[in-house]
Amino acid sequence: MSDYAVARKVLLDALQALGSQRVAVVLCGAQAVYLRTGEADFAVSPFTADADLAVRPEILLDIPTLRDAMEGGGFRLTDQPGIWKNTDNVAVDLLVADAQGGTGRRGARLGAAHGNDVARKVKGLEAATVDRGAMKIAALDPADPRVFEVEVAGPSALLVAKLHKIAERVEEPWRLKDKDALDVLRILRAVESADLAAVLQELRHNELAGPVTEEALAHLETLFAANSSAGSQMAVRATEGLEDPDYIAAACASLAQELLRHPLLSRET
Repeated sequence: MSDYAVARKVLLDALQALGSQRVAVVLCGAQAVYLRTGEADFAVSPFTADADLAVRPEILLDIPTLRDAMEGGGFRLTDQPGIWKNTDNVAVDLLVADAQGGTGRRGARLGAAHGNDVARKVKGLEAATVDRGAMKIAALDPADPRVFEVEVAGPSALLVAKLHKIAERVEEPWRLKDKDALDVLRILRAVESADLAAVLQELRHNELAGPVTEEALAHLETLFAANSSAGSQMAVRATEGLEDPDYIAAACASLAQELLRHPLLSRET
């Protein structure tokens, strides 16, 4: 079984374990990107080795606690807030948008019922609490019949989150993953710029998501709007040996510029 199929299985294990708390989570990260974009005509197959779930504190139930639910499903909390692993050491990350995570530096403050270490604060996920929609998630293993309906972050929210992730790590190259930039290109390539722009403009005017969306657009300009930009070159490295590097760099730059210059985003309306 491929790493991606294993990651999907572990995601389904986590969704099953969460039970009634599934209403309070939004699938984000690479698995959400692939669900929203498909193959996106790349020679590089979808790849991820984990699952990311954004928790919405405002609708989180007190019972079952996230700890009880995840432990009951065979997951253990590592020494890092929000990182849960199964018996095969495959991770599921429970995350909370930074603006909703309280005063902690890393662990999200989720009240007396859930505590301060079951989920991790991440800047940029604020958009996923707004731009989301229900999808049915099935296994990639034909022998696994499970299907769960869960909220999945929309393409614009995923773009915001990925841009924040790359920008946060670009000054620390050892933390960068080139595939994150390829995920940005997947989104830009698979979704019409007008559709991305329409939702991004709504997010800009949302109280919770507005600040991170504005920052994400600035990151898009800095990281992807030129062939030589850091994000464009990350995407080149992620496709090394499989795609023409000049084409990938140019695609990053042209699609980023197209989105940034869209009338909805180039000026306030």
